[in-house]
Amino acid sequence: MTKTKIVIGTRSSDLALWQSNFIKREIEKKNKNVIVEIKHIKTKGDKIVDVALSKIGDKGLFTKELELELLRKNIDIAVHSLKDLQTEIPEGLKLAAITKRHAVEDVLIARKKGMTIDKLPIGGTVATGSLRRRSQLKHLRPDLNIVELRGNVPTRIQKFIDSDWDGIILARAGVERLKLKKHISSFIDKTVMLPAVGQGALGIEINAENKLVYEIVQSINDENTFIAATAERTFLKELEGGCQVPIGANAGVKSNGLYLDGFVGAVDGSLTFRKKIRGSKSNPVKLGKLLAKDMKKAGAKEVLDEIYKTARKK
Repeated sequence: MTKTKIVIGTRSSDLALWQSNFIKREIEKKNKNVIVEIKHIKTKGDKIVDVALSKIGDKGLFTKELELELLRKNIDIAVHSLKDLQTEIPEGLKLAAITKRHAVEDVLIARKKGMTIDKLPIGGTVATGSLRRRSQLKHLRPDLNIVELRGNVPTRIQKFIDSDWDGIILARAGVERLKLKKHISSFIDKTVMLPAVGQGALGIEINAENKLVYEIVQSINDENTFIAATAERTFLKELEGGCQVPIGANAGVKSNGLYLDGFVGAVDGSLTFRKKIRGSKSNPVKLGKLLAKDMKKAGAKEVLDEIYKTARKK
């Protein structure tokens, strides 16, 4: 029997390669007549490593080049950390599947095991590349000094080891997938720090015309994660947020419906909004829109408008 060959386009970072190889194995395991090849593609986010993400101002930092290859039909699949994938999918492309989610929390990597955010020294220094984490950290601990951190997961951990910082914050999923769990000092509960939209999940993007590949990737789609991520991504989209704004969200399907928890904050943490609502899992888009509307009404719109205005001036 002739095997069908499909090509995954991926960034070359350790985590991106882990993700692509994981998707390759899952597809081949569930589709015996399919073989998967991996093609390396460099993105703008990989090339600019010495500038804060929030200052580059490009929503497709880690995805644009992959998407161009999809549109040109040079690759069949782009695998993304879902939190890096912009909410506006370009015309001609489709978010076709989302894998079952890893644990979604952020983690603190500090100088000793068991160290938590509340135990960090007064006036201590914590590094992060995320405005969402910065906002929530400053809200919890206004005394902390927050510094910029870029690079892939192993690079960030090495930067911390070589520094005099007191801690860094990363996504649990990336650290654990790369078998770097030994560095984790503590898990940060979602009640303390709400994760990024889509955190812990992998998004599979394809050319919308490619019906065969669509059918193949349905074999690795997790329906409950897709529903939850759709609510989160709708919430972000309604707030006009990219991955570089202080917005967090986490949704989950339970027996009595779909729950969505959302966060919006000022960059300095001085003002934050957080709200949780429940709706039907059959309409995650409606739930995401409703929570965004509630947040705007509560005053989040003014905070975000100020952030966008400041960003435009830079």
